Amino acid sequence: MPDTSDLLAALERHWGYTSFRPRQQAIVEALLAGRDVAAVMPTGGGKSLCYQLPAVASGRTAVVVSPLIALMRDQTAQLDQMGIPSAALNSSIDPSEQSAIRMRARQGAYRLLYLSPERLLQPGLLDWLRDIDPAYFAIDEAHCISEWGHEFRPEYRELRSLRQHFPDAPIAAFTASATQRVRHEMLSLLGLRQPHLSIASFFRANLRYTVREASSKEQDTLLLSVLARHEGESVVVYAPSIKRVMETAAFLRKSGVSAVAYHGQMETEERGANQAAWMNDESNVLVGTIAFGMGINKPDVRAVVHLSLPKSIEQYYQEAGRAGRDGEPADCVLLWRKADSALLAHFINEVQDPAERERAWQRYHVSKRFAQSGEEPEHCRHRQICRHFGETPKWTECGACDVCLGAPDWLKAAPVPGEKRAAKKISVPSAAKTPAADAPPVDEKVLVALRAWRLATSKQKGVPAYVVLHDATLAALAAHKPRTAAELRGIPGIGEKKPQVYGAELLALLSF
Repeated sequence: MPDTSDLLAALERHWGYTSFRPRQQAIVEALLAGRDVAAVMPTGGGKSLCYQLPAVASGRTAVVVSPLIALMRDQTAQLDQMGIPSAALNSSIDPSEQSAIRMRARQGAYRLLYLSPERLLQPGLLDWLRDIDPAYFAIDEAHCISEWGHEFRPEYRELRSLRQHFPDAPIAAFTASATQRVRHEMLSLLGLRQPHLSIASFFRANLRYTVREASSKEQDTLLLSVLARHEGESVVVYAPSIKRVMETAAFLRKSGVSAVAYHGQMETEERGANQAAWMNDESNVLVGTIAFGMGINKPDVRAVVHLSLPKSIEQYYQEAGRAGRDGEPADCVLLWRKADSALLAHFINEVQDPAERERAWQRYHVSKRFAQSGEEPEHCRHRQICRHFGETPKWTECGACDVCLGAPDWLKAAPVPGEKRAAKKISVPSAAKTPAADAPPVDEKVLVALRAWRLATSKQKGVPAYVVLHDATLAALAAHKPRTAAELRGIPGIGEKKPQVYGAELLALLSF
């Protein structure tokens, strides 16, 4: 098994980082030691590295079971940018290319191979995988396997056969949102054997939760207040229906906000174009249904707004958690209406399966209590969420929600056009990310030039902007202004391959 120095060398070479985030190293080492793993890590906690790095370090192929084609596409694009060979097999890939991928995989050409649960269990595929002899299986979004999970997918249940077909291969289950009940079912159904358990805290210190009941008219006004606070920044707005998505996006554009819509009934080309425009910062606001989001890896989302009561706390935690993945402060605002309760109740009553209907009612009652609470200090939003997932914090006040801080000033009245309001400072019991005291200031002109270059490069390559370089890496470049390829490699997030691909362009930009 590779030692710590080997792992750190691979981490720096491919990811451009000199140290692990909390819990990552232990998970990587457990997989390399042949142990099963069950990891619950918050959105933005770096879980993908936990199943990617062991494949690189072992020199063998790992199979990643992923629920979405878009997620597979973005992750393989990122790995390619880092010099890590990977591929995906899904319905979006031409049959001839699929055949070529299968041949190369049999030859051991890939470190990561991405498959959907449906594809994994197609006739003959498991026999083909035996020829590959996977180092391990990583199950992403593993809460989908549980009937108590808020995104239950029946296809995931069939993954229990992996243990039978590959008795010696470790299985690693990863999720960001699983209650104790769901976690227990995950372990049981996947047949995990004395797994390495890694349950991170559900407390996202950099997120400020604000919940408010509002009429439809008030929602529009309050939404503009949120967007005035986050003018020019990335925001996601979740609406409860396709009709409401289109109405809200049109209202925002009429109000002078750069907004695009996203829902499942759009033409694929239009939906993809709108998502790309938001991912690449050409439009600041994306208004979508809950069809938008799983697998979206945009680090710099500064606010997530919900315009209706969520179906469950798990759903809300996962969707709101798409804000602030870079560790910087972000707002999570829930603007709900009394009518939401009746609409959710109507949909629950239409569920035919009695057991699933009962589970839906239980989720509904918890979600409604979360929205209606907030009058007493013990109703701290962060604490409610932690306790829902089976965590009992030692602290009683988070200092980062409307219960502990009061409603933010910028959400109390309609905004003045063009006014960007300041928010109360978020003060949290566990420190959020802060810049080093001796870090040089970011050169804003250089940062603007780097963003423009990244946008042009991402369009040329047909990948999201963050796949080229993360915002934090751009900021570090604009602060440190490396002059040589060696200095460029010292910037966090650059790694070994990106200087070979982009070095000349970046150094030219930074020389002015």
